Amino acid sequence: YLGGMALFLFSVQVATGILLLLYYRPSASEAFESVQYVMAEVPFGWLIRSIHSWGANLFVGVVLLHLVSVFFLRAYRAPREMTWISGVLLLFITLGFGFSGYLLPWNTTSYFATKVGTDVPAQIPLIGHLLSRILRGGMDVTGATLSRFYGIHVAILPAIATVLLGAHLYLVQKHGMSEPLGTEREGTGRRMRFFPDFFLRDMIGWLTAIGILAGLAAFLPWELGEKADPFAPAPAGIRPEWY
Repeated sequence: YLGGMALFLFSVQVATGILLLLYYRPSASEAFESVQYVMAEVPFGWLIRSIHSWGANLFVGVVLLHLVSVFFLRAYRAPREMTWISGVLLLFITLGFGFSGYLLPWNTTSYFATKVGTDVPAQIPLIGHLLSRILRGGMDVTGATLSRFYGIHVAILPAIATVLLGAHLYLVQKHGMSEPLGTEREGTGRRMRFFPDFFLRDMIGWLTAIGILAGLAAFLPWELGEKADPFAPAPAGIRPEWY
């Protein structure tokens, strides 16, 4: 049921992201203030932003668990090879969502963590520095980087994710759920109707996810921190997010 839970969390991210999009201004001079306005002035804005921020972490975690479970249960076997490949590509898209969205509040932590994150491709021989410049939109993390990450986060990645997700769901419906190898060979596997049997079981996962997410957002609101200052020294211990 991890796949269904991941799809549900993705839907939560889309819904809360659209609400945040109504107020967000993607420029170095206004991004921080627009998020600050959402959290301080917009009714329940702090809750929507906390759900979106915590949801991003839960979404990545569930997708990773889904991939690991599929791998160890060997659910990638024929005829589900393309289902596995599309799922792995969706994992990379998920990480891209997290990385590109992390900079958007334009606070101190996200700014310097993005500097560290965009330094990583620079270590690749021959093309590393070019990749780093493409990501940053220049030699350093600036307002151009923010605009670029915003475009990637709200336009490019959603378009790719929609195509891959559609293909992934189609393949899951076409080939069905994987079964243990022994029952698959003997044809003794149990069949379950999607609606209402499997759907009701999926809803348990969704309710669990929304309960955890609501609890984290309400009791541990995601803090905004201080506005990024490119001329200030980097704080100690800055690193990209755990994923």
